[in-house]
Amino acid sequence: MLAVHFDCPGGPENLYVKEVLKPEPGEGEVLVKVVASALNRADLLQRRGKYPPPQGASEILGLEAAGTVAAFGGACEGRWRLGAPVMALLSGGGHAQFVAVPEGHLMPVPADMTFVQAAAIPEAWLTAFQLLHFVGKVEEGETVLIHAGASGVGVAAIQLVRLAKAIPIVTAGTQEKLEATANLGAAAGFNYKTEDFSEKVLAFTQGAGVDIILDCVGGSYWEKNLNCLKTDGRWIIYGLLGGGDVHGDFLARLLAKRASIHTSLLRSRDKEASLGITSETLFFRQYKERLVRAFTRTVLPHLRGAAGAGLRPLVHSVYPLHRIAEAHAAMEENRNIGKIVIEMPP
Repeated sequence: MLAVHFDCPGGPENLYVKEVLKPEPGEGEVLVKVVASALNRADLLQRRGKYPPPQGASEILGLEAAGTVAAFGGACEGRWRLGAPVMALLSGGGHAQFVAVPEGHLMPVPADMTFVQAAAIPEAWLTAFQLLHFVGKVEEGETVLIHAGASGVGVAAIQLVRLAKAIPIVTAGTQEKLEATANLGAAAGFNYKTEDFSEKVLAFTQGAGVDIILDCVGGSYWEKNLNCLKTDGRWIIYGLLGGGDVHGDFLARLLAKRASIHTSLLRSRDKEASLGITSETLFFRQYKERLVRAFTRTVLPHLRGAAGAGLRPLVHSVYPLHRIAEAHAAMEENRNIGKIVIEMPP
């Protein structure tokens, strides 16, 4: 099969497509013929040598994919039929013509959705769902500040906050991105390049601050985040685009607000016991499988391929596999509003 490869860490120019062995599905795995995959910041970090795949995962880039069921490994439970349209959450391997996926990490593609649209869902939407519900425990009426509101996770989070009957507000770096987030349901948006978002957030919330912050930036935002976080608020860090260094009276100010910090990485989660899930039938399932099941049950029925009522993925651009370097360059330049999708050759 064809797959994306790089011989040494570096820039997008290091990427190329080569022929590699097609994976064989193992116990409890399903082989998926990939039609489309999507690009994530983690792919850029892995290409630079800063984010190696978890032990045992494919070294091929790609954390999500959509396609059709091609074969089964042993001990599968028969949830899927050959040829079924599916989308998959991956630990790696999505930027290739075939990928082996644990059976419980697959989701059906909604009937009115293309494979390109479906490829924009698994990593971004499951990350946002996890941050809001498994980690942040969002409640009706709460206000959620979403940094990078026009990113794949941001686009999903805005809509999921609305689905939870809470209030999403965002930061972004251009007026075009702020307008796009408003169209998706953001109650307010602030340009972090031209204004102090913490002051704007406090003005919007009439001085109260926000209940939850979804933060993929990290260190460079710590003071402004604490300024606009409500007392007893939850600050959820899932990326460090602005670095990991924190200086000054960080802990004192955090303590004064009785705030809690949570951190989360979805890719590295594997066979973890459940803590605090109420259903006995899910208690000892893998974390990702529980997450996929919860998402499939509560969110997937609301996702639509066509514009109009319901939730929808937002695809910014589509690149064929042989132009993977251009796709990486586009993401590094922060040009995208929504997801960049990669199409496989037939």
